[in-house]
Amino acid sequence: MQLEAGMIVSGKVSGITKFGAFIDLDKGKSGMVHISEIASEYVEDVNQHLTIGQEVKVKVLSIDENGKIALSIKKALPRSPKRAPARTNSNKSGLTSYEWSPSNSGASSFEDMMSKFKQSSDEKMASLKKNDGFQRKQRRGNSKPVK
Repeated sequence: MQLEAGMIVSGKVSGITKFGAFIDLDKGKSGMVHISEIASEYVEDVNQHLTIGQEVKVKVLSIDENGKIALSIKKALPRSPKRAPARTNSNKSGLTSYEWSPSNSGASSFEDMMSKFKQSSDEKMASLKKNDGFQRKQRRGNSKPVK
């Protein structure tokens, strides 16, 4: 079988270095998995994730003109469906903004969502008006002539 970029194949870890691991593939070929392609999370030490002789599934990322094969373990893993979590972001005034994320439950009606949005918007506007008035008073207080 001819190796091509995008293929997922099995191999054995034949060597471990501080920057990655070498994987023996079919027909005497070998490739390298860079440390950044070992796992989805940060990998400080390759030895914490792989051992020599371990069977792994790898995705062929590329094969250059010299025959060097770049591999990835994390891209060979099955993808789990990810749902973006609802996030709040703080802006300069310390307020949090609401980001909509779809819900699978469907429990919230459109009216409920609009009510939450309006409440959040009203709170932000009140805070902005309060901060704006405070800043204007500060500017007026500093502009008095010196006697």
